[in-house]
Amino acid sequence: MTIEVRVPQLPESVADATLVAWHKKAGDFVARDENLVDLETDKVVLEVPAPAAGILQEIRLGDGTTVTSGQVLAIIEPSAAGAAPQASAAAAPGAAAAASPAAGGGGKLSPAAKRVVAENHIDAGAVPGSGRDGRVSKADVVTHLAAQDASPAAKAPPQAAPPAAKSPTPPAPPSAARGARGEQRVPMTRLRARIAERMVQAQSTQALLTSFNEVDLKAVNELRSRYKDAFEKQHGAKLGFMSFFTKACAVALKKFPSVNASVEGNDIVYHEFFDIGVAVSTDRGLIVPVLRDADQLDFADIEKSIAAFAARARAGSITIEELTGGTFTITNGGVFGSLLSTPIVNAPQSAILGMHKIQDRPVVVDGQIVIRPMMYLALTYDHRIIDGREAVQFLVTVKQCLEDPARMVLGL
Repeated sequence: MTIEVRVPQLPESVADATLVAWHKKAGDFVARDENLVDLETDKVVLEVPAPAAGILQEIRLGDGTTVTSGQVLAIIEPSAAGAAPQASAAAAPGAAAAASPAAGGGGKLSPAAKRVVAENHIDAGAVPGSGRDGRVSKADVVTHLAAQDASPAAKAPPQAAPPAAKSPTPPAPPSAARGARGEQRVPMTRLRARIAERMVQAQSTQALLTSFNEVDLKAVNELRSRYKDAFEKQHGAKLGFMSFFTKACAVALKKFPSVNASVEGNDIVYHEFFDIGVAVSTDRGLIVPVLRDADQLDFADIEKSIAAFAARARAGSITIEELTGGTFTITNGGVFGSLLSTPIVNAPQSAILGMHKIQDRPVVVDGQIVIRPMMYLALTYDHRIIDGREAVQFLVTVKQCLEDPARMVLGL
């Protein structure tokens, strides 16, 4: 009796998914719960495990196909678990050797990682995976390539070239010197298409305006330097900047409810909870997992949650529920070196805070010019419901909380 492999039930907010890549081919043995295929929605990548051990008898749908809940993907012929090792042992040694690189150091290769491995002709089995169950991401492969480039062999000087001919060689025509000028056309991933849709929607439906301020992070730096070792020892998480900014935003959102509100038709919805999204960059694009009730979380809870979100997002295992909702967003372009930018609101939210690079700059304090670690802050907001006065005062509140962190502890 054969067993059908079907598309799992997709959440209500997701109508369909795209079949990204099969990890097995017809005729292969599959173990129970082994990942057979990746499905990409506009928010996350879903893994479809084998419902039983057996032979993958038939693959019904190929890569790139759009699928819906319950659709049949493949057929499995159940067999004894021991049949696979015997069949593998009978196979030619070369086939086993060829299969080992695809394991990616004992784990699985993400679709993006597979492309990089193929383009650079490297042994995927030598690439350590940082994702769940040893899953190898594109970042792992890029890091491995960088390590190879930095190795002594890669840095070895080239052998001396033979003596040049006495007669000068005429330069190549400009067109030949440029080489091939090719193009590559690839479809947008579902996530990238969804990001594009949301960004255009925000620009076309909201009256977006950005206000700026700057913050002196001397006090935050001193606190982190003083307590970072004790904090990590006690809580098992590093004391970063995001917990300070999240707490400061929670304080400011309580003071200025319109920044935490959203527009629905002709109504303004004032949210009495503070679900703050934190933008995370992945190989597939930018996603925004949400810290629920951020105002009730302590610094350790925030740091642990953000670290877990980032790890699961880059491993492709974050859930749709963790990306849904949110009343306000924080994005940190400073980690990539951005000094100043105007972030776009994550609709239907009405505001987003942009963090930027920390840079030592001369500032005037008590009549004296001193060097301080400064950061520009940007608040992009929907001017339909948030007045400039509220936006500016929101930024000033965030600035005060960060320059005097005791305010957050005392609730001032």
